[in-house]
Amino acid sequence: MKRVELFTDGACSGNPGAGGWGAILRYNGHEKELSGGESQTTNNRMELIAVIEGLKALKEPCEVHLTSDSQYVCNAITKGWARTWKKNNWIKSDKSKAKNPELWDELLSLLDIHHLTVTWVRGHNGHPENERCDALAVIQAKKHAK
Repeated sequence: MKRVELFTDGACSGNPGAGGWGAILRYNGHEKELSGGESQTTNNRMELIAVIEGLKALKEPCEVHLTSDSQYVCNAITKGWARTWKKNNWIKSDKSKAKNPELWDELLSLLDIHHLTVTWVRGHNGHPENERCDALAVIQAKKHAK
């Protein structure tokens, strides 16, 4: 199984507001940058979409090491929150509705294909790939601002 690195970040001008996401895929010395955005979204949606789009770009099952500055994404994956939300019909332990269920459902399907390990990094703290993903996300957020 191929080992791939995936770095992601999301940005939002206002929350909700214009947002963007950025991702870097690295495999065998090669890198591919991906980015996109929406005119009316939230930061958490952009963080999720960055991971989803990065995984969707893979053409076969891979061992993926995800690096993200989103505790929302990292914890929901590593602590099993997202799978529990789904099992409980998108209701969280505090009885509130889980946000972004359609995105979590898509991500969970991708996690059934790829073997994912996760590292959380502090955002805006000099991590080169995280800074680049942030720059890609900000560019997209500006493009989608009205």
